[in-house]
Amino acid sequence: MGLLKKLFTNCACPQGRMGRAMLNFMNLCHAPLTNWGLKLVDIQDGWTMLDIGCGGGATLQRLLKRSKGAKVYGIDISEESVAKAKKVNADVLDKQVFVTLGSAEKLPYEDGKFDLVTAVETVYFWPNLPDCLQEVRRVLKSGGKFAILVEVVDSDSKWTSVVEGMTAYSPEDLKKLLDEAGFTQTEIHRKKPTYATILGVKP
Repeated sequence: MGLLKKLFTNCACPQGRMGRAMLNFMNLCHAPLTNWGLKLVDIQDGWTMLDIGCGGGATLQRLLKRSKGAKVYGIDISEESVAKAKKVNADVLDKQVFVTLGSAEKLPYEDGKFDLVTAVETVYFWPNLPDCLQEVRRVLKSGGKFAILVEVVDSDSKWTSVVEGMTAYSPEDLKKLLDEAGFTQTEIHRKKPTYATILGVKP
């Protein structure tokens, strides 16, 4: 159990050998959730998109495949994640994919830059979530979309006891937080067993 807890604590900020193993695990295991959730967003060609908590960089690849001529940005608080995401996207790095070390609390992008912001299995670890949502709203264009994809949807989840620093939110909680942050047209989509995508639009 100690080794398992150490491994899964690397969910928040992957570090070292365990962190690298976790990033490979994330790239593989988040695929079904991500592919389903992204289908709910009407992604257009030529979009500029941001994935916050980009982890191992697989979501950046998936976003790029869905938008011809897109530019895709990734940001993560983990140096291991940034290195992995750059490696996974090496062929288009600094041309169509741009990866930065940083936090959702203070996004290093100008106002109104993005058509879409995604957060896949990451809002559990965002500090001061309402402040982070304001940052997301700031960097979105008017009419831009925010998609939160989560698999842990129960605040009493066993994961919160295994993964240090993790807070689980229900989809209803997340929708309410988006509403309070000024997003409109907020929607909850669910898919068994526990997948949820919460969408909002910047007015």
